[in-house]
Amino acid sequence: MKFDLLTFGRASIDLYSKNIGAEFNDIKELTTAIGGSPVNISVGAQRLGLKTSIVTGVGNDPVGGFITHTLKQENVDVSHVNIIRDTTSTAVVCGIVPPDKFPLVFYRDKAPDNYLTIDMVNTIDFDQYKSFLMTGTALSVEPTRSAAIYATEKARTKGTTIFLDIDFRANLWHDVRAFGVTLRQYLPLCDIVMGTEEELLAMGLTDSDQVTIKDSAISSPTIEGDINGVIKQVLSSGIKLLLVKTGSKGVTAYYPDGKTEDIPGFPVEVVNVLGAGDAFASGFIYGYLQNWDTYQSARLANACGAWIVTRQGCSNYAPTYEEIIQFITDKGGF
Repeated sequence: MKFDLLTFGRASIDLYSKNIGAEFNDIKELTTAIGGSPVNISVGAQRLGLKTSIVTGVGNDPVGGFITHTLKQENVDVSHVNIIRDTTSTAVVCGIVPPDKFPLVFYRDKAPDNYLTIDMVNTIDFDQYKSFLMTGTALSVEPTRSAAIYATEKARTKGTTIFLDIDFRANLWHDVRAFGVTLRQYLPLCDIVMGTEEELLAMGLTDSDQVTIKDSAISSPTIEGDINGVIKQVLSSGIKLLLVKTGSKGVTAYYPDGKTEDIPGFPVEVVNVLGAGDAFASGFIYGYLQNWDTYQSARLANACGAWIVTRQGCSNYAPTYEEIIQFITDKGGF
């Protein structure tokens, strides 16, 4: 096989506040990076040592050029970065007010990655990939939803490991309840599912009033619901493993046979939580593809997440394998 990982979904230019602690109205400078969960995961895994590729869409514009150019600089394969005519490449503006205010503003009018098609998927040789990662946002609208499901079906026929990063962004769905309806239908195609407690709760929403987004912190909403009930439902879908991220505490692994495993995190001083979940996914996928056990893979994942939250951005600060192993060693080891 040529590649370890193929990711699928959104890509953007991310504009981060350089004025750490400044309220949004007081931001004076922004710094650029590439973003979107599939982008961050591809870059993070590539820096750790995997060979990665991405399926996404960009506009025929300078921002699309920036995204593609930066992916190439990171050695991520861009063979399936599709230029979508009559669309505009997307942007995200991010404020950074530690410890708990990280407002996000998405600019996704006619987002190119919402126009991925089955024909585009048919250009992919799935024999070339050991694993495939889907992100929840890619299932939010057509035609990308059908293309995403079709790609997953094709990957499964090759025996490819299917990862799902739940990736709940309430503002990118026409109805937040549709998120759970859609992802519950997608779950039987998956092997390993990763998400925060809030994202799990989002999969069980029956009332839009259960979601509260404060200070435009779209990546960390408050969601009411029955977490144990949702976990049970997810595990009954046929997946092999569910990883529920619990911030600085680490992650809990849930298995279909009822076994659970708590894997501790790495307490650090938080600068910016954005991108931590993507770094986690990069680390876990790396460990899993090295045939590490769940505990060791999740410890590496937790370390990657902890590394990122002490930085200003996402994938542009992702660690190399040597850097993260030194970080883990300095913090007491696996």
